[in-house]
Amino acid sequence: MKRQRVVLVGWGAIGQTVGRMLADAAVDIIAVGVRDHSIARSNIPPTATVISDPNELADLRPDVVAEASGRDSVGPWGRAALNAGADIIVSSMSAFADADLLASLRRTATANNAQIHIQPGALAGIDALAGAKRMGIDRVEHQMVKPPKAWQGTPAVELCDLDALVEPVAFFTANAAETAAAFPKNANVAMTTALAGIGPDRTQITLVADPTASTNRHEISASGAFGSLDVTIANNPLPDNPKTSAMAALNLVRAIENRVTTIHI
Repeated sequence: MKRQRVVLVGWGAIGQTVGRMLADAAVDIIAVGVRDHSIARSNIPPTATVISDPNELADLRPDVVAEASGRDSVGPWGRAALNAGADIIVSSMSAFADADLLASLRRTATANNAQIHIQPGALAGIDALAGAKRMGIDRVEHQMVKPPKAWQGTPAVELCDLDALVEPVAFFTANAAETAAAFPKNANVAMTTALAGIGPDRTQITLVADPTASTNRHEISASGAFGSLDVTIANNPLPDNPKTSAMAALNLVRAIENRVTTIHI
């Protein structure tokens, strides 16, 4: 398989984990995209240059740009990557709560014969949900259960008393687009479920604060002509960042590795 020229956008816990895990893969990390070029960063791959302007992508000629930097990065880095003829792998799915942005990137991808890859992030069962859509899905429900501390610093603090909970509380229910817009970091994967299945307006998301929880748990339930689907995944955090699920990094690694392996899983 052809070696892939990869640009990682974001050098936080996910980006650094991906960089380490791809060290022995048939990829060349040619650049790391960051918001502020002047801040010193450690553990940058020796093959990589640090860039902060998405317009620099064109001269680098990447095969794929892997985003793990936050929803504000998806638009500028996505447009630049696709205009350069590179595929983009998106992690910050809450950006696609903006339907106009998603439509714009789709048009750009089509015009440049490139692809937008949505990796599963912290979820499981997304491949089955996407497959089921071909026969028909009537209902998709996605419940996110996290410890109260995981909801601190979000609108959850106005919806329930996180410090006083003694039992699980479902404090927010809405469709995927509304949930991703209101909780862009904590409910980022709401849009992943939505785009895999029946869309942002019909996918119901419920957010739960559970004082007995020690992991971030996702429970996805769907039914339709295909049958029924019930998937639960309980994510341990990344050692480098307790607010980030390990699977968010692991699935991004897999998405990149699939480009260079002879068996694609």
